[in-house]
Amino acid sequence: MPLYVRSAVENDLAALKRLDVEAFPTEPYPYFVLRQYFDLCRDHLLVLDDGHALYGYLIATPPEAGLSWILSLGVTLDLRGHGLGRRLMVESLRQLHSEHAREVRLSVAHDNDRAVSLYQHLGFTQTGDVRNDYFGPGEDRILMTLDLADSAAPAHETPPSAPGARLNAGRTAGPRWSW
Repeated sequence: MPLYVRSAVENDLAALKRLDVEAFPTEPYPYFVLRQYFDLCRDHLLVLDDGHALYGYLIATPPEAGLSWILSLGVTLDLRGHGLGRRLMVESLRQLHSEHAREVRLSVAHDNDRAVSLYQHLGFTQTGDVRNDYFGPGEDRILMTLDLADSAAPAHETPPSAPGARLNAGRTAGPRWSW
C-alpha cells in the first residue's frame, strides 16, 4: 500500500508511542512527552501512514522568529533505507519554508552516519564541533543548521521522494532546491 505523509491526529498517539519504541528502543520518549509534543507542535508532527499503521514520524517546532527545530525523526526498522526519513524531512522543510522559517536546526548523534549523511544531502551543515554531553553524560551530538532564506535551501541531489521538487543550477557550491 502507498504511504502518505500527514499531520498526526490525537488518535495516532498510541501508535506513535509504539513506533517511537521501535525506532529508539534504548531511549524512547515517555507517552506524556509525545502527548505534549502533539499539543505543542500539532501541525508539525508528521506521520507516514498507509491507512492501517504508522511507519515513520517527524516532530518539528513551529517557526518562532524565523527559527524552527527538528526534534525527532523515526522510521520503522524494516523500512529504513527506503527514503522515508528523507520524505518526511522534505515535507517538513516545505511546510516550514511556507511558514517563513528562515533557519532550521537539529541535533544528531555523532556516530549516526546515516542520519548525518541524510541531513547533509538536504543542505544542513554542521555548526561547530561535536557537543560532548549535549543530552547528558555520554550523549554527544552534532548540531546542524539549514538556511531556508531566499526561498531555497542547498542540497546535493533531488530526493526521489520529493515529487515536484525542482533543481536550480546556480553559481553556488552545488544545486539548489526550489520550494
